[in-house]
Amino acid sequence: MALPPPEDTPEEILRTQIITEARSPIDGKSLTAAEYAELQAQLQKAPPPKLTSNLRQTLFLLRLRKALRQVFPFFNF
Repeated sequence: MALPPPEDTPEEILRTQIITEARSPIDGKSLTAAEYAELQAQLQKAPPPKLTSNLRQTLFLLRLRKALRQVFPFFNF
């Protein structure tokens, strides 16, 4: 009962297999290795879009609120 089922592939064999499929970090679609490499190259060339100052400030305040709630859970923010 303590042994895994016989149809399970051992971890040592799984570690040596070459992965030829990948998932897109953008939308999670299945990609081939070539498409994944091309997408990674495109993402490295084009930097992510900048956030507006208003949105950046809102995110900062939300993170600050989260940190304060962890330190002072009895306050109602």
